Amino acid sequence: MRALLVVNPAATTTSARTRDVLIHALASEMKLDAVTTQYRGHARDLGRQAADSDDVDLVVALGGDGTVNEVVNGLLHRGPDPERLPRLAVVPGGSTNVFARALGLPNDAVEATGAILDALREGSERTVGLGLASGTPGTDDAAVPERWFTFNAGLGFDAGVVGRVEQQRERGKKSTHALYVRQVLRQFFGEPNRRHGAITLERPGEDPVADLVVAIVSNTSPWTYLGNRPMYTSPKASFDTGLDVLGLSRLSTAAVARYGTQLLTSSPERGPQGRHALSLHDLSSFTLHSKAPLPLQMDGDHLGLRTSVTFTGVRRALRVIV
Repeated sequence: MRALLVVNPAATTTSARTRDVLIHALASEMKLDAVTTQYRGHARDLGRQAADSDDVDLVVALGGDGTVNEVVNGLLHRGPDPERLPRLAVVPGGSTNVFARALGLPNDAVEATGAILDALREGSERTVGLGLASGTPGTDDAAVPERWFTFNAGLGFDAGVVGRVEQQRERGKKSTHALYVRQVLRQFFGEPNRRHGAITLERPGEDPVADLVVAIVSNTSPWTYLGNRPMYTSPKASFDTGLDVLGLSRLSTAAVARYGTQLLTSSPERGPQGRHALSLHDLSSFTLHSKAPLPLQMDGDHLGLRTSVTFTGVRRALRVIV
């Protein structure tokens, strides 16, 4: 077996020594080419090269969710073809690692490497569904390139939080859960549409849902982690179904306190609920329109402002080692 290991040297929870140990462990079991990313988008370029190659059987992403997202978008640059494309394995190296943990992998890089090697020996893998976001025909965002996401996307409030966190990290701040909490508070107090939302959700054959402040799209569950605590916006979301949506039409102080508490106490059986909460399960396609440009995020990566995004749930898109 020939494998490509894509290493993000800036991964927040792995040291250079740990990465060397992991590379040695993987190389002892397969023919391994290890490449360290040099720039933003490099992991995507490496994934694209692996997809176009005839002799790469496996791509291993060592990094956080952003690195995984880039590799996936490279692998799927010509669309999904699970039987032809290399398989994907993920060694968590970021601060949260939602995709790897949703797959059931340990959050420790060394333990996850051991689990991946065991899975390869046993031939254990699964074919997962993914989300695809694209520009909406007939809108100002029609020409926006398609982008795949592995676990979630969001338009509005949560994407604004992601953008604030990225700004802080560019200023040298460490990606910690305390940093996220601070940016949530700053986004809340700076949110101009928290009582009357600007987002409308449209789906085939159904009436539009208007005036949403935030729309969180989930491809799996949990939505994210606060330390070791999983938080569920859409408990029924799964790699084996379409996309789920949690929409909130109000973010008043009382609503934030209520939904924040529900998130912290959420479980695989129960997520946020209430008069201003919209929950939709297993959607194949829908579009989010906004009256004004709003921030968009996918897999924790801020992608700028959008007024319209079409989302598609693509089942059985990629084979993953688990």
